[in-house]
Amino acid sequence: MAERIILAIILFLIGMLIGGFMNICIDRIPKGEKLLRNSCRCGGCGDSYPWYLLIPIFGFLVARGKCPKCSQKLSIQYPIIAALNGALYILVSFVTGFGWDSMIYCLMTSALLTLSIIDFRTYEIPVGFNIFLGFLGVMRCALNFGHIVDHLIGLVAISAALAALYYLSGGRAIGGGDVKLMAAAGLLLGWKLIILAFVIGVVAGAIIHVIRMKVSDAEAVLALGPYLSVGIWIAALWGDVIINAYLGIVM
Repeated sequence: MAERIILAIILFLIGMLIGGFMNICIDRIPKGEKLLRNSCRCGGCGDSYPWYLLIPIFGFLVARGKCPKCSQKLSIQYPIIAALNGALYILVSFVTGFGWDSMIYCLMTSALLTLSIIDFRTYEIPVGFNIFLGFLGVMRCALNFGHIVDHLIGLVAISAALAALYYLSGGRAIGGGDVKLMAAAGLLLGWKLIILAFVIGVVAGAIIHVIRMKVSDAEAVLALGPYLSVGIWIAALWGDVIINAYLGIVM
């Protein structure tokens, strides 16, 4: 038990630190700003933040959620994203076991969470995230080489149909980023899980967005990336269980 607690703490700290970088991506990528070269500056006074403020969660608590120089409030997004990413790392690792797959799925989780927030705000999925997910897919193919055909079929199982829809509609029916996302995730998960991920994402998007339209007067146009990301994440962690349960019911 003690070992599992220590491991959970380590996973949370790693996820928290990566969550700090995720916040930089969320803030800077939509603005076209460089990720690594510029220092983090306050939007109020323009001064660089002190070093301790760059430590996720800790810096926010020490500064009491305000810039130490001008007292402008810091976004609550920073500690929330860092804490959420750390908590998800624990969950992913305990569900998938502690190995290469769990490491890949943890990184996948960070990428999906970051691109979901950016897509929700801008209706665009930066291509870098799909490239990164594709790289994770190549890694998993190498580790799961005996089932590489399943992964290669997954690459086109959903994305090919979505690509046809994209070109036939002139990009009005679905975004190009969504097509690339399903291709990269399909290579990562394989054809069975990517089909399940797509079904979960579309159903979740249809239900949740209708509720948002009723409750908050959201526009009819929706960012599909966050919902597809939820489907991909659920399929990665529990997809085999869901598929086996479904087959047990219908067969």
